[in-house]
Amino acid sequence: MERRELARMIDHTLLAPAATADDVVSLCAEASELGVAAVCVSPARLPLAPGALAQGIAVCTVVGFPSGAHRSPIKAAEAARAVVDGADEVDMVIDLGAATAGRWTVVEADIAAVRAAVPADRLLKVIIESAALSTSAIVSACEAAENAGADYVKTSTGFHPAGGASVEAVSTMAQVVGDRLGVKASGGIRTAATALAMVEAGATRLGCSASRAILDGLD
Repeated sequence: MERRELARMIDHTLLAPAATADDVVSLCAEASELGVAAVCVSPARLPLAPGALAQGIAVCTVVGFPSGAHRSPIKAAEAARAVVDGADEVDMVIDLGAATAGRWTVVEADIAAVRAAVPADRLLKVIIESAALSTSAIVSACEAAENAGADYVKTSTGFHPAGGASVEAVSTMAQVVGDRLGVKASGGIRTAATALAMVEAGATRLGCSASRAILDGLD
């Protein structure tokens, strides 16, 4: 895969709680240089300064992050405010406790509440925390996301102790959603080899903080 092609699959990410406004400025400058698909920052770091990003790079943020253990109206309100603040894409965390308990109606309703707050012309990605779920639960989580109107399913927040993305989880997710939804692999992707393995497994977007190192690894 060519460097430019892989770059256009990357959400260049900075979600460290202590990230400063200056850190976000640096992230955006690097994203513009690398030619990535999007930057992903915490909602409190929005809106970005005018001209912070090169044309064609989307602004992504997170909702209900990182635990997902927020009431649905709070997630929806957070998503609506993020859109007002300039978010083109919203990555929400599911109610992981409900998913673990097999309460898929609750999971789907939670996603649907956020979808209702995010306009149809903005992307909604649903973080299922795949490393914390069984294979059958991954399948059910993806089905709930699709039923609720999501545009993508995403593996991980990168903050859960169970771990981040795996080739196995990405493959399962891609098989469930087919070409109807995108699949975002995120969490622990730090090398070109890992990134390419995720793409081979079916990922159509990658969440990465080590974007430069990954892209340099193609050279």
